[in-house]
Amino acid sequence: MSALTSVIGFPRIGENRELKKSIEAYWKGNASLDEMRSTAKQLRAKHWQIQKDAGIDLIPSNDFSYYDQMLDTAILLNVVPKRYRDLNLGEEDTLFAIGRGYQGEQGDVTAQPMKKWFTTNYHYLVPEISEDTQIKLVGTKPFDEFNEAKELGIATKPVLIGPYTFLKLARGPQAADLEITDEIVSSAAAAYAQIVSRFATLGAAWVQFDEPYLVLDKEDGDLDLFRRLYEPILAVRRDAVDAPKVLVQTYFGHIADTLPTLAELHVDGIGLDFVEGRDENLDALAKLAAENNGEGALADDVTIFAGVVGGRNIWRNDYAKTLDLLDEIDEVTPGEVVVSTASSLLHVPFTTANEHKLGDDVLRHFAFAVEKLGELTDLAELAVESDEERADSDVLKANAALFDGTRVAADPQVAARIAALTDADYTRQPARAERQKTQRTELGLPVLPTTTIGSFPQTREVRQYRARLRKGEIDQKTYDDFIAGKIEECIRHQEQIGLDVLVHGEFERNDMVEYFGQNLNGFLFTQNAWVQSYGTRCVKPPIVWGDVSRARPITVRWSSYAQSLTNHVVKGMLTGPVTILNWSWPREDVSHKLQTTQLALAIRDEVLDLEKAGIRVIQIDEAALREKLPVRRSDWYSKYLDWAIPAFRLVHSGVRSDTQIHTHMCYSEFNDIIRSIDNMDADVISFEASRSDLTVLDAIHEAHFETEAGPGVYDIHSPRIPSVEEIEDKIHAILTKMDVSKVWVNPDCGLKTRGDEETWPSLENLVTATKHVRAELGE
Repeated sequence: MSALTSVIGFPRIGENRELKKSIEAYWKGNASLDEMRSTAKQLRAKHWQIQKDAGIDLIPSNDFSYYDQMLDTAILLNVVPKRYRDLNLGEEDTLFAIGRGYQGEQGDVTAQPMKKWFTTNYHYLVPEISEDTQIKLVGTKPFDEFNEAKELGIATKPVLIGPYTFLKLARGPQAADLEITDEIVSSAAAAYAQIVSRFATLGAAWVQFDEPYLVLDKEDGDLDLFRRLYEPILAVRRDAVDAPKVLVQTYFGHIADTLPTLAELHVDGIGLDFVEGRDENLDALAKLAAENNGEGALADDVTIFAGVVGGRNIWRNDYAKTLDLLDEIDEVTPGEVVVSTASSLLHVPFTTANEHKLGDDVLRHFAFAVEKLGELTDLAELAVESDEERADSDVLKANAALFDGTRVAADPQVAARIAALTDADYTRQPARAERQKTQRTELGLPVLPTTTIGSFPQTREVRQYRARLRKGEIDQKTYDDFIAGKIEECIRHQEQIGLDVLVHGEFERNDMVEYFGQNLNGFLFTQNAWVQSYGTRCVKPPIVWGDVSRARPITVRWSSYAQSLTNHVVKGMLTGPVTILNWSWPREDVSHKLQTTQLALAIRDEVLDLEKAGIRVIQIDEAALREKLPVRRSDWYSKYLDWAIPAFRLVHSGVRSDTQIHTHMCYSEFNDIIRSIDNMDADVISFEASRSDLTVLDAIHEAHFETEAGPGVYDIHSPRIPSVEEIEDKIHAILTKMDVSKVWVNPDCGLKTRGDEETWPSLENLVTATKHVRAELGE
C-alpha cells in the first residue's frame, strides 16, 4: 500500500513537439483542421496512458491546450471581446486570432496582451472583461476531454483555472485595471458552480481549481472576494448528488495568510507548494493545529495535496529530505496527505529517455516530466514505510548516492575573481546624464532614433544550414561563408529602409541563451528538452552544471564583421546574466546569486572585448529580469533585486562613457519595479509595450525615468503587419508621456520567429512613421 499520488498538469506539446508542428502546419495551410485535431487527441490519449502506467492515481484532464489555459478558460466563460467574435471564425481559429492577431478577409485585429505566468517563462493571454461581457458557461472543452479519457478507461481529475485567479489576472479594455463588480463575482461563481454540477453528472471524483494568485500578497477585500466566489461553488458540492470533491490547488509560493480561510470554507482538498513555500506552508499548518488544542483547524476529511516533487527544475528529488518533510506534514495534518507535484509539469521537458548524448553519469541526476512520475510513486511508497523499511530500501540508497557531494568540483579561479570584487566594480562612471550628452554627440543619431531588438528571421534556410553543419554535411568554412552572406544581406536591407542603429541579425545563434552557454564553461546541453514558452513557441534551456566562466569570445567576430560593412552604428547583441540564469536550468546546490555573479563576470569580459573591437553600442538583454521576482513584495529586494540589479551593473561598469549600453525587457509587468529598472544604470532600454497598450508609459512618466527608452510600437509575436498610421499613433502616445530626446522607436521584441514577408514591410512602416513624426516636430 502507498499514499495517493497526484499530478497538477502534464506537458502538452508532445515528446517530439508534435503539437507545435501540427498547429504550425495548419497555420501554413499544410494540414487540415481535422488533422490538427487528430494529433491533439492522440497526444492527450498518450499522455493520460503514460501517467496511468506510471501508477499515478489522480491524473489531470483539461490541462491540454492548443495555445494557453487562461485563453481556454476565457473562451469557456464567454469572455471573448466583440472584435474577435465579429470575425465569425471557427472555434480554433477564433482562439488563434485572440492569441496571435488576425489580418485577412474576415478583418484585422491585434492579439490580446500576453504576460508571464507568475515566475515562469510561460506566457498567458490576459483576459479582457468589458461592460458588455456576460460571464457564463458556454464551452464544453473540460467535459469533452474528461469523457474522452473516460472512454479510454482512464478516470481523470479535471483541471481548470480557478475563478479567483482568473478574475485577478483579467483586465478591462486597453489593459485597464478591472473593477471586479458584484455582477462579475456572481456571474463567475454561478458559472463555476455549474461546472461542478456538470462534472457531478459525468462522474468525476475530484475537480481541481488552480488558484496560484493566492500565493501573492493580499489586498484589502481579496479574501472576501475569494469567499464570495467559492461559497456558491461549495454549496453545489454539498447539495449535489455524487458531486466531485473540490481541490483548491496553489503553487509558486505559500498561502500562510489564506490557509485559515480555506479551512473555514471546508474545501475538500488544498494543494500546497512545499518546494517554493516549504517553511511558510508547514508553519501555517502547524499554527492551525496548535490553535486548536493540537487537533488541527482542518477537518479530518480535508485532504492536503503535498507538492513535494518540483515542477520548475530538472534535478532529481532528494528522497531523504522529502520523506522527512512528508513526515512533518503528516504530523500537523488530521486528514489524508496526497503526494503531489508542486506545480504543473508543463514547465519541464518531457523525458530524459530522448537524451542520447549525455552519459548515464550525467542523466541520472535529472528528472523530466516522465521521470517525475516515477519520483511521485517512489515517494508515495516510501512515505508509508517504517524507518526500518526505509533503511533497507535500495531505492532510497540509490537516490542518496546522487547527493554525496561528488557531482562537480568548484573552480578556484572563479571563486578568487568573485572574492576580489569591490563596490567600485558595480558602479559606472561618469553619471548617466553626463554619459548621455557625450553619446548624443559621438553617435550623431537623429531625434527618435530607430532600431530593432536584435534578431532577424531564422528562416528555414538558416536552420537547414545549421543542421547540415551539425550533421557534418558541410564544413565550418561553408557555414561561416553562409552566415557572413546573411549578415551582409541584413545590413544592406536595414540601410536601404533607413534604420538608424543596425544589428547583424543573429543568424549564427540557435537561441539567445543556449548560444551563450555553448561558449561558457559550466554548461551542459540537451537534444530534446523542449519546454513551451507561449503558443507554439518552445525553448530548450541549457543546464548549469558547474561554476561558470567565459571559455572564449562569443560575439566579437560577427559583430565586428557587421560593423565593417557599414558606416552606420551596429549594436553588439548580448544576453544578460540574470536572463541566462532564469532561462537555464540552474543548479540547486549553490545560490542563484552566486551563479548570476559568475555569469556577470563572463558577460563583462565579452562587453569589454566588444568595446575594444570598435562596437560603440552594446545591448545586454535582460528579458527575464522581472520573471523571477518573488511573488511576495516583502521578498523582492532581499531575495532578488538586491543582487540581480548589481549583477547587471557589474556587466557594464567598465566601459567608456561614450559606449552606449542598451538593455531590453519583454512581456512582464514592469510598472511596480520601474525605479529598480532605472537603477540598472543602462543608457537605453527597450520595453515590450504594444500588446499592453503602452501602459508602461505612465510608470515611466511618474518615476521621472532617467534611462532613454524605446517602448515597442508593434507586436512581433503576431503575423499581422502594422500600418504606418498605427505606428504613428503609438509614437504620438509615447510622446505624451516622454520627452522626445529620450525616445527610441523599435518593435517590442526580436524578430527571430517572424518571416521575411512580415518583417521587412513592418520595419519599412516603422521607419516611414518615424520620419512623419520627425517632420511634424520640425526635425
